[in-house]
Amino acid sequence: MIIREAHFPGRAPLDAYGNGGFRFADMSHRGSLMCLPSGIHGWEPADPERLTVRDFERLLTEADGIEILIVGMGRELRRIPEPLREAFRAAGISCDPMSTGSAVRTYNVLLAEDRAVAAALIAVD
Repeated sequence: MIIREAHFPGRAPLDAYGNGGFRFADMSHRGSLMCLPSGIHGWEPADPERLTVRDFERLLTEADGIEILIVGMGRELRRIPEPLREAFRAAGISCDPMSTGSAVRTYNVLLAEDRAVAAALIAVD
């Protein structure tokens, strides 16, 4: 059996979240997601409570196509650590942390408006 990295090669609105995952494009994914211009990728930050620049390496390599980053922090809103905020600023990305539910809704609206948006979403139960 070959296990491949989870990847949907396109942009799609998120239909649902919860139970440890997300639904989009008539599919479901268990775990966290990173929604980028290159597609929707499975994403597992090393420690969801302490996000680091390393957790966002893929996003930062695609920074040219991203103006706004929505970060779904789980059930509770938490601040983005300063070193990570500095990395986003240096890449010209505006970063907005919020609960995952709010992040899903905001991402869908910005995506429908055809904005240069990305999302990093920590799965919630």
